[in-house]
Amino acid sequence: MQPAFLSFLPDSFAEYEDLKSILDQGSASFEIQTVCETTVRGRRFDIYTASIGSTDPLAPAIGFFGGIHGLERIGSQLVLDYMRALLARLEWDELLVRQLQSIRLLFVPIVNPGGMWAAKRANPHGVDLMRNAPQDADGRVPLLAGGQRVGAWLPWYRGREGEPMEPEAAALLQVVETQLASRPLSIALDCHSGYGWSDSIWFPYARTRKRMPHLAEMYLLKCMFENAHPHHGYTFEPQSHQYLAHGDLWDFAYDHTPPPNIFLPMTLELGSWLWIKKNPRQLFSRQGMFNPVMAHRTERVLRRHANLLDFLARAAFSSQRWLPQGNRREQLLRSAIDHWYKSGSS
Repeated sequence: MQPAFLSFLPDSFAEYEDLKSILDQGSASFEIQTVCETTVRGRRFDIYTASIGSTDPLAPAIGFFGGIHGLERIGSQLVLDYMRALLARLEWDELLVRQLQSIRLLFVPIVNPGGMWAAKRANPHGVDLMRNAPQDADGRVPLLAGGQRVGAWLPWYRGREGEPMEPEAAALLQVVETQLASRPLSIALDCHSGYGWSDSIWFPYARTRKRMPHLAEMYLLKCMFENAHPHHGYTFEPQSHQYLAHGDLWDFAYDHTPPPNIFLPMTLELGSWLWIKKNPRQLFSRQGMFNPVMAHRTERVLRRHANLLDFLARAAFSSQRWLPQGNRREQLLRSAIDHWYKSGSS
């Protein structure tokens, strides 16, 4: 028999129930898997993946991820909103149907359900999943925020040195390895919130200020997006331009992608400080520090970023038309270095 006080805690949370509803609605369209489970205070939550599109293992693929940090609900809501819209479009959108014949879409909307249920950044073991990979940064990291091993009673805890990764982190990396990085081309977008006055798109590396090997491809993707959406408002840059961090999962996944496959992981950081500026009372709520509280602001956020998710799916579909080679790639690499590593602009 569970303690009496646990009976007053909810058995689930809104985003998890929303995900199960979408999976039920799309059961005939999505290939659904349970890749991990977590238990917190007697509640069990599964980590679900949902895939749709081409079954060709060589087809380009893109993965959309959310909820790695349990407090950042807006990232999960963004992925869930896109999944819901996708199902609605399948009923009438012939272009989408044709697109899905050539690419694979993967969704993992809630990577850390135990943390989200408990309204904590970390997982139920107190580990920050985005600091849980085994690699160390090669330079100085911010105190605590770059990852620490003192203990789970402090934020940004990496876990004990030498111990296996947390189940959620290991499951995410396994999904990336088998469903994304095994292909000639794959892209990932991981949706977060809570950093800065504006929205940012970060890419490897977080562990080093050295340049990623696919800087030319990332630069071209940035240019393509800016040409298609010139008023997008994102800051697009390597994460190392902001700070270094130990144990970044996307650095680990990128470095373990077998050549010559191209894997381009990105993190969408929604600038929650702007929401706080518009409504300072959010500072008194843990949820309000990382998510828009007013319904109209949440709706605006979900509308604003749909273009980015659509663009990435289209870029994967059209990869043979834009992936650079030869002299063009060398020219793009020089432009990328000038842009990010010499000019200081982003």
